[in-house]
Amino acid sequence: MQITLNIPDDLARQVAPEGKDPARVALEALALEGYRSELLSESALRQMLGFQTRMEVHAFLKQHSVYLHYDVSDLQQDRVTAQQVRAKIQSSESRGERRSG
Repeated sequence: MQITLNIPDDLARQVAPEGKDPARVALEALALEGYRSELLSESALRQMLGFQTRMEVHAFLKQHSVYLHYDVSDLQQDRVTAQQVRAKIQSSESRGERRSG
């Protein structure tokens, strides 16, 4: 979808830093507010802003002082994953396999 905003030039210059495309500034502001209000996910942000990776999204959010949405269920899932990885590594080591990396 394409959205057109009509903003006076002097106001556009006030909200868009020198050398930045005012349309991109507006898109980023919309994306940030959508994420802050939990209307947009990380994946939606990545798609909307044309980023290739989650790391680009994380860097963008950090640059704008926006925290990742991370709750207790995310922590619990990360703990389960870490335990699974640890068990797999320990199993490999007990069979005499070497870790690469």
